[in-house]
Amino acid sequence: MAVVRAEGLVKTFGEGRAARRVLDGASLSVAAGEVVAVVGRSGTGKSTLLHLIGGLDRPEAGSIVVDGVQVTGAGERALSRLRRRRVGFVFQFFHLLPELTGEANVLLAGRVRHARPDAAARGQELIDRLGLRAVAGSLPSQLSGGEQQRFAIARALVNDPAVLLADEPTGNLDVHAGAEVLQLLRAGADEGRAVVMVTHEASAASIADRVLRLERGRLVDA
Repeated sequence: MAVVRAEGLVKTFGEGRAARRVLDGASLSVAAGEVVAVVGRSGTGKSTLLHLIGGLDRPEAGSIVVDGVQVTGAGERALSRLRRRRVGFVFQFFHLLPELTGEANVLLAGRVRHARPDAAARGQELIDRLGLRAVAGSLPSQLSGGEQQRFAIARALVNDPAVLLADEPTGNLDVHAGAEVLQLLRAGADEGRAVVMVTHEASAASIADRVLRLERGRLVDA
């Protein structure tokens, strides 16, 4: 059964002659335990696709269902609840709050409304499991890129989401740190999550069960 099901997605940016349709009937299905990598040239709409799946943006047409929840047409409160409990985001630039320690960044995700009741304990467990205990009290500016991304992944997993959306997760990392992050994403799928990863790196796409290319607004086998 598909955990992510998107059909006929349409998204246009700009108006009039400047309008650019980046998604034009794109469809995607991702099962639990599966990693799907989406590749394509810059500006083709790969990140936009993730934003639509995660409820950060809305399509002009099409439908999206995530873990049994209808995303398209949902109100902001329902989308917020979806992002907190069912979807984890991992970004290229980490997006850790600079004034909080790595540990505090992870635990903050468990303190929001609708978070899992055991999120704090799970956050501590993730910090230990990802080998971050020794630097848990450090600010993001004191951490390496690989450490920042591991904290970001721990934060994304605090509420045990059914779906992980990763946007160029190794784009700012060296080869060794990038390989560690890819192993964590693969492990996330092996634990039963659906993982959708946007990447331009062959090494990242190599961990995927399927690789799709976004061309002319649609997803095709790479």
